[in-house]
Amino acid sequence: MTQKQQLKRLLGKSFSIVVCVGLIVGLGIMRTPGEIAEIVSDPWIYMSLWIGGGLFVLLSVLTVAELFAITPRTGGTYVLVRHAYGPYPGFVVGWADWISYCGSIALKSVVVVEYMALLMPEITPFIKPLAVLTSTVFAALQLVGIRLAASIQHAAVFGIGLIMLSITVALFYGYFTAGTAVTDAVAAVAPTRLTQYGIVVTAVVYTYDGWFAATIFGGELKGGGRSTAIGSIKAILIVISIYVLLNLALVLAVPLTALVGNDLALSGAIEIVFGNGTGTLIIFAAIFILLAHHNNQYMMAPRIFYALSADGLGTERAAEFSEKGTPVPALFFSWIAMISLIMVGGFNFLLSLTAFLFVLIYISVVIGVFRLRRKEPNLERPYRAWGFPYVGIVCIIGWVSLAVFIAYSNPVSVAYALGLLAISVPAYLWIKRSNNPRGAVSSES
Repeated sequence: MTQKQQLKRLLGKSFSIVVCVGLIVGLGIMRTPGEIAEIVSDPWIYMSLWIGGGLFVLLSVLTVAELFAITPRTGGTYVLVRHAYGPYPGFVVGWADWISYCGSIALKSVVVVEYMALLMPEITPFIKPLAVLTSTVFAALQLVGIRLAASIQHAAVFGIGLIMLSITVALFYGYFTAGTAVTDAVAAVAPTRLTQYGIVVTAVVYTYDGWFAATIFGGELKGGGRSTAIGSIKAILIVISIYVLLNLALVLAVPLTALVGNDLALSGAIEIVFGNGTGTLIIFAAIFILLAHHNNQYMMAPRIFYALSADGLGTERAAEFSEKGTPVPALFFSWIAMISLIMVGGFNFLLSLTAFLFVLIYISVVIGVFRLRRKEPNLERPYRAWGFPYVGIVCIIGWVSLAVFIAYSNPVSVAYALGLLAISVPAYLWIKRSNNPRGAVSSES
């Protein structure tokens, strides 16, 4: 192995849990209840969506964790798809994944300053410069090394957990003291159109999104691939517990229809229970979570670009790690991309472009487990898919159904994804000729 391909396993086994929980639990759970309440007002249907969505994602993780375990490389879905299907599919996924993370950080950099502006209106004219400053500070923190970034992530996830627990307890307290009951909710009007059902299911599933996070650090986790697999399963179990308890407290404490139109539904719920002005606390919580995501995703995006570059599908300079465990050149390229997106405001376009593609990625990695069972039957598997092949088939049907709904309801995303696939062919051939990539998948174990 060359020095460029060697990584140190500096991250403890618990980090796989921390990084998944930290990425999944975010603003989604704070605003998604209000979006769902526009269609589903019956608390029992509402709760069944969160429980059912969580179980579906858990089954997906229990299946795909086998692929996690046999691909102990840093790089996320790129290395998974490359392992299962080869360099070109990996290239498409890797670049889409990297762009998506850069766009997400750019978006969150702007949103966090917009939330700050709700508390300090005088900073409103300086949103973009302050967003650039925020992004730059978190990029600079990565230069100190992986140990500091990991410690920040552990502390941030502890803080996020404390926030979710506090909101849950507050809502339960409001229910028991005020005597509000589920039956007080406005009579349910069940969705009658396919698109309505699809919207609420998609919203719930995407609020559970982020369960691939540990694979981005696969070559740096102590315990190797099994640690990545088991940590991801434990993380999704923790998230399901958080979401179910929080939503149960929500439907007990307030009528769901009271949350309709509220961008931060949990803020509206707290104000209903405790009075006007108390929802401001949720804005502080949202700012904290957004800043935590900055640290998390600034650890992630450079590692995807690093993995691409290590296989000759990026730039040669980015295929390097510092002694402190930071992919410094890849961090620099990611920072440039994020700053550019903040300034031009193009991140919404990029996120739309990758929306449909990433559902296809979820389908491909589940199918990848089947493919590698046939292609590499004698490969050592530190973790084997639970309920295989039946659970895997259920997951494929579920993800394909979601892809069909997205294609039906948002054809623009499909057009963007097809456009990306079209331009990826000449781009792949050009990069392959320019960088003379290695044909074999590098090993970082």
